[in-house]
Amino acid sequence: MPAQKQTKAISADNKIIKRFHGVVVSAKGDKTAVVKVDTVKMNQKYQKRYTVSRQYQVHDEENKSKEGDKVTFIECRPLSKNKRWRIIEN
Repeated sequence: MPAQKQTKAISADNKIIKRFHGVVVSAKGDKTAVVKVDTVKMNQKYQKRYTVSRQYQVHDEENKSKEGDKVTFIECRPLSKNKRWRIIEN
């Protein structure tokens, strides 16, 4: 399982914007998709790699995403209680 990296971009007003890559787990909500991001971490003592998963609720304006799609999303202003991300690439 490949490691999903967090990359950072700098916007026009010199703010750092987080960017993630993940897989759509659920796209049942209207204009909302749940995206799973896997990160590979390493135990410092035993040098063993393990995978940590986290799910994000992401804004999908055009409802294009389907389950299993690989997407890229960035942070944005809060859109609801849990949505602070929006899809930029399908």
